[in-house]
Amino acid sequence: MPDADRIEELRTAERQLQAAQLASDVAELDRLIDDRLLFTGPGGKLYSKSDDLRMHGTGEQKITRVEEEDLSVLVARDTGITCFLGTLEGTLSGTQFTARIRYTRTWIHDISGWRLLAVHVSDAG
Repeated sequence: MPDADRIEELRTAERQLQAAQLASDVAELDRLIDDRLLFTGPGGKLYSKSDDLRMHGTGEQKITRVEEEDLSVLVARDTGITCFLGTLEGTLSGTQFTARIRYTRTWIHDISGWRLLAVHVSDAG
């Protein structure tokens, strides 16, 4: 498959992830996230796939707005990187938040399509 096609597929997967986060769609998140996920939060704490699914499933985390300013996509064979810059709003453990953030996400492509393997998020001011 040409790289341009893989890049567009990955861009679509990233946007599907954003939509699933907004909807707290645990089934779709489960499909898009690899079981081995390592998520580094803004404070440096590591989270797993089960942590992410639990937070969405219980309502501990509820994202109400995702506003994408920029999305860079890089593909090298079966590995992809998405770099998202934008604003998120929602609640976390009952506390409202608004944050301009940068996500760097590492994806792998397997028989089921693109799956999220690692994430690092930082404050983008």
